[in-house]
Amino acid sequence: MSEELRPSDAGDSEAIDEVRATDADAWATACAEDLAAEKARRRTEYGPPPGSAAEELRRLVDTVAEKLDKLSGLQSPLLGAVAGPAAQQVVKQVVQQAKAAVEPVIERNPDVFDHLAAAGNELLAAYRSAVQAQEGRWTSRDTAPRDLDESPRDKGDEAGPGQRIDLD
Repeated sequence: MSEELRPSDAGDSEAIDEVRATDADAWATACAEDLAAEKARRRTEYGPPPGSAAEELRRLVDTVAEKLDKLSGLQSPLLGAVAGPAAQQVVKQVVQQAKAAVEPVIERNPDVFDHLAAAGNELLAAYRSAVQAQEGRWTSRDTAPRDLDESPRDKGDEAGPGQRIDLD
């Protein structure tokens, strides 16, 4: 009743390994192609993905600087033509100082901004959870609000919910 396994040739084993290797490569290639196609589809549907928090901060500073530069170029009827060039110079100086202060921080600590963004998202999620839980408690009340303390004690002349204590 014993069945003997026939000895395998070394050539057969190498051929099987080669087929497995090409199959694994084909699988990896197909997965990579599918992933690239999905990324391209999402990029066209939702736009480019956001960059890191440091890149976003840099873009914010550049955008604010650009908008302030445009606003400083407008002539204000209240300030007149005399204050216009001086105001433009002050705005440009403030923008340059802000950029000079932000850029080194971004360059030295790009990961800190990612951590701050993640912490902000976690705080927002915790706040949202707390608010939803409280709203659930508020909306789940079936009856009108009533006195929560229904003990048969003498309330006396008190107006508040506290209990009277004799100190004598």
